[in-house]
Amino acid sequence: MTLAISGTTGITLAGQFDSASSFGFKNRIINGQMQIAQRATSATITAGSTIAAGYSTVDRFYVYCTGANVTAAQVAGSGATKNRLQITGAASVTAVGIGQRIEQLNSYDMAGSTATLSVDISNSLLTTVTWTAFYANTADTFGTLASPTRTQIATGTFTVSSTLTNYSTQISIPAAATTGIEVVFTVGAQTSGTWVIGNVQLEESSIVTSFDYRSYGTELALCQRYYEIGGLWFQSGGTPSSQGTSAYFVVSKRSTPIITFTNTAYTAGSGLTNYTPSISGYNTLGSLAYYFVPSGNGGYVTSNWTASAEL
Repeated sequence: MTLAISGTTGITLAGQFDSASSFGFKNRIINGQMQIAQRATSATITAGSTIAAGYSTVDRFYVYCTGANVTAAQVAGSGATKNRLQITGAASVTAVGIGQRIEQLNSYDMAGSTATLSVDISNSLLTTVTWTAFYANTADTFGTLASPTRTQIATGTFTVSSTLTNYSTQISIPAAATTGIEVVFTVGAQTSGTWVIGNVQLEESSIVTSFDYRSYGTELALCQRYYEIGGLWFQSGGTPSSQGTSAYFVVSKRSTPIITFTNTAYTAGSGLTNYTPSISGYNTLGSLAYYFVPSGNGGYVTSNWTASAEL
């Protein structure tokens, strides 16, 4: 059997597949489907807290608020979308923001192009969500909420309702935006109700296309470039002055990470008491971390660690 394809149809398909957003890393937003939540599936966001403190629920997205605390949670989605991010308002809240900072290496080629931002949004209280795009003044350095070091690209609003709806807008990315891009969604006085957001996508395209569904493992690895949770188990023995072990990161970090130890426990042998883990050294990119411990005549130590290299 011969399958005939008209010349017109062939040209149309070729044009679609030649689009810059048809293959590869189409969506520059990581975890836009809100599936990865290594830290927690729910957290209280303290009013006036820093960007670092705002990384507390779904990976790669920070949340901030003013006036009063809010709750941020990974919630169930619907249809083909498994999860979304939900903000629950509270009395005296004056503003809430949800943002993601895209590093230079993942956005450099977008400079001088037209991008499309699309997102699913609902809000049971408010009818306006503001979106704003920025680029970093220097590579991967966006500053703090109080002292930002970024330049605004464009801003606009979506008129929303309590019905989850997909919204989109086109953004002209300036040629200077080779240093990293930040996208922030904000609302005003979310004094009650819920604000739900999901399927966030930023693509190099003048039209909105379907959401870029990546495999769970791929999305997790993309998130682990910025934040990873690991653990170690170490048995001490003998009488040297010190002993240690090493732990490998699953994914090399964006930059030298901040290492934090949690849930440390030990069973002491002779001389192994009051165990506190410490770091002897690790690779600049975070591909290898060494943990040295005081030793005695036996005993074992377990500990979890986190490695953070967020923008």
